[in-house]
Amino acid sequence: MKRSTLWILSGVAVAALLAGGARWASLRKTAVETTKTSSPVTNQIELSASDVIEAQKMDMVLGLPVSGTLKASQSAMVKARVAGELMDLVVREGDLVKAGQLIARIDPTEYQARERQAKQQADAAQAQVEIAQKQFDNNKALVDQGFISQTALQTSAASLNGAKATHMAALAALDVTRKALEDASIRSPISGQIAQRLAQPGERMAVDARIVEVVNLSQLELEAALPAADASLVRNGMKAQLKIEGMEEPVSAKVLRINPAAQAGSRSVLVYLGLAGQGGLRQGLFAEGSLGTRTVQALAVPLSSVRTDKPQAYVQVVDGGQVRHVTVQTGARTERTLKNTTLTWVEVQGLTEGAQVLTASAGAVREGTPVKFTAGVR
Repeated sequence: MKRSTLWILSGVAVAALLAGGARWASLRKTAVETTKTSSPVTNQIELSASDVIEAQKMDMVLGLPVSGTLKASQSAMVKARVAGELMDLVVREGDLVKAGQLIARIDPTEYQARERQAKQQADAAQAQVEIAQKQFDNNKALVDQGFISQTALQTSAASLNGAKATHMAALAALDVTRKALEDASIRSPISGQIAQRLAQPGERMAVDARIVEVVNLSQLELEAALPAADASLVRNGMKAQLKIEGMEEPVSAKVLRINPAAQAGSRSVLVYLGLAGQGGLRQGLFAEGSLGTRTVQALAVPLSSVRTDKPQAYVQVVDGGQVRHVTVQTGARTERTLKNTTLTWVEVQGLTEGAQVLTASAGAVREGTPVKFTAGVR
């Protein structure tokens, strides 16, 4: 091939490459301009009033976690005081009873017979006292007249004293039998409700055999075990908020007593919290909550606004028309009601008062995203 032909072909190839490069550059410029024009519109989010809440200062109760099982302040296990066949037990679980109400009987036949026997023995002893008294009076008159010696009078006096002692013993035995007959009638020691029925009519009951359990739900207690270091902060009258299983609303309680001795082994201290009985509260329900030891003022946000999908907890804040992620440290928590909605608020460090924080309804938003508010929201 001639040299001139090679030069011509090389020139044509270079011209084709230059034309293709110019075309590619033109298309890329057009795509970049289109992206710049549409990008801000695509990434911007619009927030409503429910998506933003201000960080605000409020009183936070610093407390200790407590938990335990509810039990009635007044309860009684009714037991048989005498042995015998159980009769007339008609109360069942849930029935209301009053203090002193007859709820069952032990067959009284045997104890009625013992009472009659003891009464007859007492009457016989009384007759012996009367005989000894007459003998003593006669002997005393004879001694005064000089017909008998002083020794005979002393003997009759001793017989009289013996008869009186025998009569007193018979009266005491009569009291014992009457007490046994009275114990055959089983009465409720307190007012309340039947919690357990542990026997059936017709059973042979031994002494101290359990028959029913009665509980008074007008006042309940929670027995909470606290470490010794925490228990030193607790005082009588301190308030607590408890969450009871099966109940939606928290229940208020206060410290009634503090055990003066630590438990062996665990070294924990028992604290007794009292709460008024109300519908839905039952003995044996599990309760947990927080016992307030002191109150401080702190900056707080709703707990649901604190996100934990990063190594450190953070909140999403609207700052300068954009979303910014601010790392925070959380502390005490408290329940507050705003606009008929009860929220859990948590103490945070790292924010300023009045900062606009995104609520949980806004979801996760990328940092730097532009923000647009709906009408009425600033």
